[in-house]
Amino acid sequence: MSWNEPGGGKKDPWSGRNDKNDPPDLDEVIRSLQDKLGGIFGGGSKGGLGSGPSMKGVGLLAAGAVILWGLSGFYTVDEGTRGVVTRFGAYVNTTQPGLNWHIPSPIEQVAVINVEQQRFIEVGYRSGGGQGMGSVPKEAMMLTKDENIVDVRLAVQYQVKDAKDYAFNVLDPASTLKQVTESVQRGVIGRSDMDFVLTEGRSDIVLAIKSEIQSVMDAYKTGILITSVNLQDAQPPEQVQGSFEDAIKAREDKQRLINEAEAYSNDVVPKARGAASRIVQESEGYKEKVIARANGDVSRFSQLLTEYKKAPAVTKQRMYIEAMELVLGRSNNVLVDVKGGNNIMYLPLEKLANKAVEDVAPAPVISHEPVSLTSQPVKEIKTDVRASSRERDVRGR
Repeated sequence: MSWNEPGGGKKDPWSGRNDKNDPPDLDEVIRSLQDKLGGIFGGGSKGGLGSGPSMKGVGLLAAGAVILWGLSGFYTVDEGTRGVVTRFGAYVNTTQPGLNWHIPSPIEQVAVINVEQQRFIEVGYRSGGGQGMGSVPKEAMMLTKDENIVDVRLAVQYQVKDAKDYAFNVLDPASTLKQVTESVQRGVIGRSDMDFVLTEGRSDIVLAIKSEIQSVMDAYKTGILITSVNLQDAQPPEQVQGSFEDAIKAREDKQRLINEAEAYSNDVVPKARGAASRIVQESEGYKEKVIARANGDVSRFSQLLTEYKKAPAVTKQRMYIEAMELVLGRSNNVLVDVKGGNNIMYLPLEKLANKAVEDVAPAPVISHEPVSLTSQPVKEIKTDVRASSRERDVRGR
């Protein structure tokens, strides 16, 4: 049955009239939305699409937007950092740690910079990444004062001392610092000999490099503070390291031999000087002794001469007796003067004493034969009768 036939209810399949299950009309939805918005801003739906919101509603929305925009300007600066505030790109001020506020973006912006972080750069080598721990010859190779090539690897640690200068005065502070370090390093190495760089001059070179880098960075007003400069390695190029090590060993051997020679000299020279001093002192002592003895002999002779002049005979006799006593006191022979005879017996007492010692000493074979002391021959010495008589007279006196 069609829609316009009797009994069809006159239902139009296109308009959807008289169908309660169809969606609402689009115009009705728009009108309903306008009525709700008009209620908020104080208007009604009678004006249709042409009626505008009230000034009160617009003010409330604007005030809310301004409040939210103002609240977005609050920010926190952590300890050890500084906030650099810029207004349309120009520097305004530097804020300290804590809660701060700035005019929200896009008028003002804040860049937070860590001023306590220890940063570092590597010159001549890389400690990480694709190159590993290897050297970078373009940065490491440099010429010394004595026209030798040396491989120097340097590490520089720094931190920010002025956030404003660090943020505005230099476009890339790390790259600038690296270029300045390379330049200063080559200048310092170029003023030094190779042996000085590789041996005792490392600390002096580090201090000179640090001082010059800081001077240049302060002149550029980069806001960077150099905290330490570490000379990681300084050695000749790899192509000549073997020969250089041989030269170092030869130099060390030379120094060792010099030290040994100096030690031997320090040991021998004092002994020689002491011996020489001892000999000189002994010579002086001998000289004094001889002089004193000579002076004593002269004095004794002078005194004896005085006595001789007083009593020549007595003095002569006394001198003779003293001389004979001195001479005979050193002899082991005994002279026996036999009264009434003209012969003097000679007894070899020294031989007899030696024989007695030999008899007392133990012997492997003991002999029981008696030993007679008279078995030794007695020598007789014939002297002039007048000489023996004179001798007896002297002893009698």
